[in-house]
Amino acid sequence: MAGCDGSRVVVTGVGVVSPIGIGKDDFWASLTNNTSGIGYLESMDAEDLPSPFGAEVRNFNPAAYVRDRKFLKVMSRDMQLGVASANLAMQDTNLSVGDIDPYRLGVVYGAGRMTTHPSELAAAVEASRDENSEFSMTRWGEGGMGRVAPLWLLKQLPNMPACHISIDHNACGPNNTITCRDASALLALAEAVRVIEAGRADAMIVGACSSNIHPVDIAKFHRFEGLSKRDDDPSRACRPFDFERDGAVVGEGAATFVVESYEHAKRRGAEIYAEVLGIGAGSDGKGYANESGGLGLVRAIESSVKRAGIRPEELGHINAQGKSTQTDDIVESRAYHRALGDCVLKVPVTAMKSFVGHFDAGAGAVELAGTLLSLRNGEVPATLNYEIPDPRCRLNVVEGGPRSVRSRTALTVNRTAIGQSAAAILRAI
Repeated sequence: MAGCDGSRVVVTGVGVVSPIGIGKDDFWASLTNNTSGIGYLESMDAEDLPSPFGAEVRNFNPAAYVRDRKFLKVMSRDMQLGVASANLAMQDTNLSVGDIDPYRLGVVYGAGRMTTHPSELAAAVEASRDENSEFSMTRWGEGGMGRVAPLWLLKQLPNMPACHISIDHNACGPNNTITCRDASALLALAEAVRVIEAGRADAMIVGACSSNIHPVDIAKFHRFEGLSKRDDDPSRACRPFDFERDGAVVGEGAATFVVESYEHAKRRGAEIYAEVLGIGAGSDGKGYANESGGLGLVRAIESSVKRAGIRPEELGHINAQGKSTQTDDIVESRAYHRALGDCVLKVPVTAMKSFVGHFDAGAGAVELAGTLLSLRNGEVPATLNYEIPDPRCRLNVVEGGPRSVRSRTALTVNRTAIGQSAAAILRAI
């Protein structure tokens, strides 16, 4: 993606912490072997939850990825996943502290909701009750508030992943946080590209993290977005674009990337995954017609294609949002047809939520990691559980197993439940 000074921006590092693998190699092996990360919940009692399954990151030891174990006390699960993936990305790109001017290295990171566990505030609430067991503001001020851990708020702030990552890697350059749910990772990538194009940094650490494996989040998803009600086989519950899909599945994870100017990456001999050709964004705006047609996604795709300077038929594959709800998948499919025309019927489509579930900001980052690894390896993973094509979607969904790509150019997209959308086009070089 070339800016006004002709600079090109490339991806040189990938770090993944996901329900199907920690590290890019395990993650990719699971994608190519059709290994689902969705199962019955193990980290909590799911008896009273609206859904008993999800995609959890298992066998994860956060202490192995932080600079000091004491920092875990002020890190939510989301932050731990994000910091770990950032360390993996920096190892992958072989860029250590001291290898780059710290003022030329920045961070733009995406984050979702960081939910508080009720147990963290239970003692404070209990201390604030009066003789009638009612909450008393007087008692809250006298003693209840003192029962809240002094650094409790640091575990809830969405800007903290970017803070921890910048400290870990002495990244003193531009620093920002994007909180746009599913679209956060691609929007973070867009900002990082603009920073490099403007000459304000040589490299940026980009990504997103989220964990929705929490009773509150599971209840919210069920109420507002719709979770799958299948309970016979969790691994078959998430079915993007399949006629019998009945809802999303919650998950957790994070992915981080190192992006650099092409000249900087070439000078230091970095291995390049892909070049960022174009990124676009949009929102549905007001009205049912805009929402049902996915107008925001249409505009995002059209903008990314225009900036990339390619024709739609040059796309080798599409990494879809594929949330696995009836409405969302139909809206997404309409947007592809409107933005890309009839050629979309020939472009392979994969939906990685069928492996890792739905976890807003972090899911978009993990899917971007899948796109980059697909470009590097020349094949597209299948969409799990795609058995009965939905005639209302009319897409060339990859099924059964990985498919070789005819072009090393890919489109990856994300769209929130309220229509905020982002799309990026990348090409292996």
